[in-house]
Amino acid sequence: MMTMWVFGYGSLLWNPGFPVARREVATLDGYARSFCMRSIHHRGTEETPGLVLALDAVEGVQCKGLALAVEAGHEAQTLAELRERELISSAYLERNLAVTLENGESVTAVTYVIDPDHDQYCALSLEEQAGIIATAVGGRGPNTEYLYNTASHLSEIGLDDQDLDWLATRVRAITA
Repeated sequence: MMTMWVFGYGSLLWNPGFPVARREVATLDGYARSFCMRSIHHRGTEETPGLVLALDAVEGVQCKGLALAVEAGHEAQTLAELRERELISSAYLERNLAVTLENGESVTAVTYVIDPDHDQYCALSLEEQAGIIATAVGGRGPNTEYLYNTASHLSEIGLDDQDLDWLATRVRAITA
């Protein structure tokens, strides 16, 4: 059986929620990681939405993240659990997209991208994002925790994300 891969760019980096056989730094072409999805469940509420990361289709850009190989025998359960987690609303679209591992190998990975036509989609300035993230709380905890965990895990694996670094610094200043 072929290996099932999942592309992690946000919380999947630090909380995959499934048995991972292999982790590889990977690049996805044509998408940008950004806080472009209003979170009404996990990191906010319908009354006070938070923000979560999503992959926004942008020509000519790349997103670096992790390709996570699902442990053999756990593929069906992993896909079911990912769908329950990621497709809680219809703001994410599930796609099988080609990602390039650091060694140059191309694999197809289950990837969750934003539906730009969904009402949870938003395009906000970094300052607006910081203001929302600083105060929002949802079913999985404070929006700040999501930001800080993602930024620190990207840094740990040697991936720079200047927007996330700026946001983490700004949100710490707001909440100080």
